[in-house]
Amino acid sequence: MKLITTIIRPDRLPAVKEALFAAGVRGITIARVSGHGGQAGVTEQYRGSQFMVEFHDKIELKIAVSEGFVQPTIDAIVRAARTGNIGDGKIFVQPLERVVRIRTGEQDNEALTPVGA
Repeated sequence: MKLITTIIRPDRLPAVKEALFAAGVRGITIARVSGHGGQAGVTEQYRGSQFMVEFHDKIELKIAVSEGFVQPTIDAIVRAARTGNIGDGKIFVQPLERVVRIRTGEQDNEALTPVGA
């Protein structure tokens, strides 16, 4: 089992969500975050004044998957999120030690299976 955490551009969320659903991935947690990577700060102008934008709005997705879904999940995210420009985001894959579905008490891979599957 793995926890896949990804940071993407907000405008790419609909395409990423659609690609994940097409790949059979259902359980997704989404949060609005801000930060910067390679693009760092950018100077912008607003009403005639210059100001530094240090952090950019991003979307963070957390997805817990069984081993068989790791690569299809990564492929779906990359395919849908890539624009080819700085700031497209990152994907982090970490091991998951244990998962418990609170409603049923199912554990590990059984807890990752979509309800009704």
